[in-house]
Amino acid sequence: MSQSPHKWHQETIDSQKSKMEKTVPICPLPQDVATLTLPNGKTVQLPVYKGTKGPPMIDITQLYSKTGYFTLDPGFSSTGACMSTMTYIDGDKGELLYRGYPIETLAKYSSYIEVCYLFIYGHLPSQKELQLFEETMVSEMMINEKLIEFYKGFASDSHPMAIMVGVVGALSAFMHKDFDVNDPRDREYIAIKLVAKMPTLAAYAYRTALGLPIIYPNKKYSFIENFLYMMFSTPMNDFTVDKVIVKALDTIFMLHADHEQNASTSTVRIAGSSLANPFACIAAGITALWGPYHGGANEAVLNMLKEIGNKENIPKYLQKAKSKDNSFRLMGFGHRVYKNYDPRAKVMQEMCYNVLEKTKRANDILELAIQLEQTALKDDYFIQRKLYPNVDFYTGIVYEALSIPTSMFTVMFAVQRSIGWICQWMEMMSEKVQRISRPRQLYVGEDQREYIPIKDRKEEEKSRPIWTCKSVIRFI
Repeated sequence: MSQSPHKWHQETIDSQKSKMEKTVPICPLPQDVATLTLPNGKTVQLPVYKGTKGPPMIDITQLYSKTGYFTLDPGFSSTGACMSTMTYIDGDKGELLYRGYPIETLAKYSSYIEVCYLFIYGHLPSQKELQLFEETMVSEMMINEKLIEFYKGFASDSHPMAIMVGVVGALSAFMHKDFDVNDPRDREYIAIKLVAKMPTLAAYAYRTALGLPIIYPNKKYSFIENFLYMMFSTPMNDFTVDKVIVKALDTIFMLHADHEQNASTSTVRIAGSSLANPFACIAAGITALWGPYHGGANEAVLNMLKEIGNKENIPKYLQKAKSKDNSFRLMGFGHRVYKNYDPRAKVMQEMCYNVLEKTKRANDILELAIQLEQTALKDDYFIQRKLYPNVDFYTGIVYEALSIPTSMFTVMFAVQRSIGWICQWMEMMSEKVQRISRPRQLYVGEDQREYIPIKDRKEEEKSRPIWTCKSVIRFI
């Protein structure tokens, strides 16, 4: 790969090399053994590993070769797929750490750019390192003009997430020959390129959907300021930087930067295990994030609050949420990992007040959200099930106050999570032993069947293929 023209890559890459080695996961020695007894009475010893924090894990990589058995764990609720040095969640305590730092501390004292640096290099930057790093990030926010033409090919009513999947995947067409994924320095440069360009791609997707002219990034603005500038400025008016809004958005970016091995992160890792182009891997992650069970929850919360309408309706809707016969769900409550209050939600609640006060928006929807939270947390149904507010509960309220349309909510999530995705990919690529991801299955289909020649087959009456109904055929 050709040497980067930017100060950061030229002046500091060699000095960072030894520090970056700390970000490579190192497998600890087994701390114990677990004995598994099989149905035939045979036993097998399996090594047990203990990480820096968290529950111990039983290593089952040799289970099949030793026993002829596989394990079944749909949804991977009890399965660890990798080792990682990046993020740690204690769901019972409501704790989230980025490389050992509590998220509340980072949200209060740090910035998104510092968190990006922390994830890439394993430590927080000095003032000089931070300045050079952000200068490089801003200088990399420009995208190829040919890629801008790509936006024009989408339908005018295209969902911004559909555009993001396409344009991020298209980055692989512009960067596929001049880097080596096995070179740590090239992986670092790829990470900077991706994270820097994501706000630009998102802003262009937003403006394309609205038919607005493209606004190029400007080096006089910071990374977060540039995102707001590209989203909301117009050629006819001067752009004003609002420190409260910038801080709010910067904090939201930090809160969503990484979150262990969720669906989209695991998708990035699985795609990356085949040595696919890293930008294609990120596009795969965006696709997974698009699902309403993953990235679309904040939009669902906002819609739910609008449906509830006022505080007087809260008891009625909580009863609906508790009823098995009602399809209503209390969105923004509960989490696959957290069995306590999501620490990010506490930060977001405070941020809501600041943003609504600054934007002069009515606090009605925030007051409704707080009342809903307080009422639910006093209800035995939610207490017993450990259903607490998560970060999505307040995020949508802030976005709406910032005039970000609901169709862009998940796009915002993708921009924020890009640093986590690409650093998880970097971490995976840094491991000495790499294996392509290949889950097993419990086959419950037909046993081996005798082949019947077509002239002897009878028509099945159980189902009618959709292609036999001409009325459902649609042209794209």
